[in-house]
Amino acid sequence: MRVKDLMSRHVVSITPEESAALAARLLTRHNLGVLPVCAQDGTLLGVVTDRDIITRCVAASEDASRVPVQDIMTRELETLSPADRGEEALRRMSRCQVRRLPVVEDGQVVGMLSLGDLARSHRYEAEAARTLCDISGNVVRRK
Repeated sequence: MRVKDLMSRHVVSITPEESAALAARLLTRHNLGVLPVCAQDGTLLGVVTDRDIITRCVAASEDASRVPVQDIMTRELETLSPADRGEEALRRMSRCQVRRLPVVEDGQVVGMLSLGDLARSHRYEAEAARTLCDISGNVVRRK
């Protein structure tokens, strides 16, 4: 099964100049774990997560309403293509220790793929569970 058949096509994104506070509100409002950070032309520049906001802004005693997303976003990204297979997505998620990956075509974000999307397909249910255990296990060991 291809990523294009599994991904969520509704993508909420943010520009790098917007505030960390707005990113937090968008994450909460849309019940998301990650926001793609895109230039005005839609080019993917990075991602920002709730953890980025907490560790790079709040814990650093910064004012989230004044900190631009570009100062706290993750720039080194793993992405998927709509043509990639689900197995490849699971390998990349496990290797990068992430639960969600942006799906990019011609530099533009066209979707997001989560472990939940893979598990819901039933074809990858067991593999998604194993990947989640790998990711969660490594998080616990890092503490």
